[in-house]
Amino acid sequence: MNERVIEVDALPPMRFQEAADLARTEYLRFAELVETLADPEWERPTECAPWDVRLLVAHVLGSVEANASPPEMLRQMRHGLRGLTVDVDPVSAAQVAPRRHLGPAELTTRLRAAIPAAVRWRSRWSRLAGALPVRIGAPLHETWRLRYLMDVIYTRDVWMHRVDVCRATGRDVTMRAGHDGRIVAGVVAEWARRHGKPFTLVLGGPAGGRFVRGNAGPQLDLDAVEFCRILSGRGTGEGLLATQVPF
Repeated sequence: MNERVIEVDALPPMRFQEAADLARTEYLRFAELVETLADPEWERPTECAPWDVRLLVAHVLGSVEANASPPEMLRQMRHGLRGLTVDVDPVSAAQVAPRRHLGPAELTTRLRAAIPAAVRWRSRWSRLAGALPVRIGAPLHETWRLRYLMDVIYTRDVWMHRVDVCRATGRDVTMRAGHDGRIVAGVVAEWARRHGKPFTLVLGGPAGGRFVRGNAGPQLDLDAVEFCRILSGRGTGEGLLATQVPF
């Protein structure tokens, strides 16, 4: 077990430059992964049914291209608008539909091409309009700040989909303490805020560590990636692990 001890309530907030660096690195790592896939692997089913690997990558590409182009972002968001609320699933469908015919080569080429502008625009939106509220409808029904969507959620989404691709294709998930550890720590901090109770959480792997809040509460021991899978709804958990976090 990785024994670096982290006081959850003392974790620093995400800063603009750090968010941009994490986004860029995660985009590139996702692109590097999918560029190594063999033809049969693109047809493997994923935990994001009904998407196979190719359609999951089409979803990620749609998200990246939306972040790289305000007109494309508006086009996708219109599909999810319900009054002043944005439903998530219709937006995802609008990302996949016009890209579902693309083959692996075009998917990966377009993904690489969109990354620089996506990081740049996400940073601009966060800095200039980050305090704006964003009402998220089904299945979440929450109100976020735009900064949270731009700095946190879009990166978490790609990170988890990298895990999805690895699981679908039987590959090990490459984890590094600096990059992945920061993303996991952010998930832990938000999970802790949402349930508000003391705990000791021991997460295994390079992205893990010993996370503590208070001197009481249960001790939970599990793999860092599995912890995030459970909180995302891909797995199931009891007690404090039943508290989900958006990805």
